[in-house]
Amino acid sequence: MKANKALKRLAKIEALVSDVTERYLASAPHIREALHDAKAAVTRAKEAVSLHASSRTAKTPPVKHSKRRISEEGMKRIIAATKKRWALKRAEAAKAAPGKAKQK
Repeated sequence: MKANKALKRLAKIEALVSDVTERYLASAPHIREALHDAKAAVTRAKEAVSLHASSRTAKTPPVKHSKRRISEEGMKRIIAATKKRWALKRAEAAKAAPGKAKQK
């Protein structure tokens, strides 16, 4: 789970536990104490997650490399090979169907 999402959920949990603690009767102090301990645990968890998140953001971002580009000579070779391949396909098509060959 991402740190921000965890922090949001822990904040909601902390608010709910606080609400339950305030609404609970004062006649049961042991339950109120348990709820108070639960709230303290949630607070500690929130602090731990926020420390972990802040240490992750302190890292330096990875170095981005520039895009590779093909040289002019390489491009000419690719174009020549493509033209040769197309010429072969046209020649094969002309042999297979001599009446349907296009004339320019």
